[in-house]
Amino acid sequence: MENQRVPVTVLTGFLGSGKTTLLNRILTEEHGKRIAVIENEFGEIGIDQALVVNAEEEIFEMNNGCICCTVRGDLIRIIGNLMRRKDKFDHILVETTGLADPSPVAQTFFVDEEMREQLKLDGIVTLVDALHVWQHLEESKECQEQIAFADIVLLNKTDLVTPEQLAELERRVRAINAMARIYRTQNAAVEIDRVLDIGGFDLERALSVKPTFLEPEYPFEWAGIYHLEPDRYILTLQDGPDPAMALVCLPVPDPGEASLEASQKQAVRLFSGRAKLREPGQGLTPQAALVELQLGEAGVKRFALEVTEAGDYALFTQHRPEEFALVLAAEGGQALQPLVERIYEAGHTHDEEVTSVGIEMPGAVHPKKLSEWLSRLLREQGTDIFRMKGILHLQGEERRYVFQGVHMLFDGNPDRPWGSKPRTNQLVFIGRNLDREQLTREFAACLA
Repeated sequence: MENQRVPVTVLTGFLGSGKTTLLNRILTEEHGKRIAVIENEFGEIGIDQALVVNAEEEIFEMNNGCICCTVRGDLIRIIGNLMRRKDKFDHILVETTGLADPSPVAQTFFVDEEMREQLKLDGIVTLVDALHVWQHLEESKECQEQIAFADIVLLNKTDLVTPEQLAELERRVRAINAMARIYRTQNAAVEIDRVLDIGGFDLERALSVKPTFLEPEYPFEWAGIYHLEPDRYILTLQDGPDPAMALVCLPVPDPGEASLEASQKQAVRLFSGRAKLREPGQGLTPQAALVELQLGEAGVKRFALEVTEAGDYALFTQHRPEEFALVLAAEGGQALQPLVERIYEAGHTHDEEVTSVGIEMPGAVHPKKLSEWLSRLLREQGTDIFRMKGILHLQGEERRYVFQGVHMLFDGNPDRPWGSKPRTNQLVFIGRNLDREQLTREFAACLA
């Protein structure tokens, strides 16, 4: 039944982001797909053209030109008419107006049993105007919501901004929606298979893009363990994105993963404390204290690390070493390489209204407990949960259970067999006012 459902892609993005350009590419390129397009723009005259590739053209009238501002009945009616000739196409693409909150459109594909039996939401593609998006991000909740709902984000018009501006924009988009796959484009040029037939929720592919997504957020981005003999070492840093770098250097029992795991808990506590400031040329010692290196002056900055006892030491840094070309070396010697290292998902220092929460947890899920929890969660917090996706191991089920939801609406189906892969649970929530600890605790209570 799953393979017989027609995939639907929702195309969204703020005014001028390049949706029409992308749509024209999809309609004209040789990709072998037969696509029905429901296209609309905001306006008083409600004319909506549904163009079916390799089929006759039809015109559907709506109550007004914006799908997202009308009752979902209009979209359901149009799709119902399309489905009478579903032998003419194998994919539906819905383009929303640039002023739209995409959630009502996405909800359409969860709203009643008939729609769910015939259609599946394959993905939401959001275009972002790299040059002008900043003013929209500050002024428009809809712009944030379009990014928050996205499975794919196209940072478009990249030729109009500097590499530094583009990197900062990508960080901002990641802060709103850490789950989305991001592609940089000019004139909305992207391979079609990156935006169509993406398979809906694909956590494995997302994790291949961002392996740390499902981890808790930390106040540091990197850690490494070094073996140090009694000596004077030099930490060298060059100019980076911030005028300071906070770090902690702790002794650990051995250079293993378990030692790193144990010491990171202590590092989290230390990062929440008051930092000791150090200027270039000043020294520091491995101890249970947070140190902030002042990097205001241009050029290479050097700080001394005095080690009095031989042993293994874990270094936790606020930013990744490569951002500041950070090097640890014995005085006058070669650079040292960490014996073990790890990258962490850093907590956001800015106050983002829209955030993402990922949960990964082993164990079988009790179906009744899960149902009761999701019902209560969506009833009480559904307006704040924009998207919800996951792969679950249900008790007594040999197949993966894949689900996704939009606000208070939910759709889930058994998927392919687990096979030899570890049976674990992976969930993603994107929205406002999300409490990571509460969501994790309540999901844990659903385990059998």
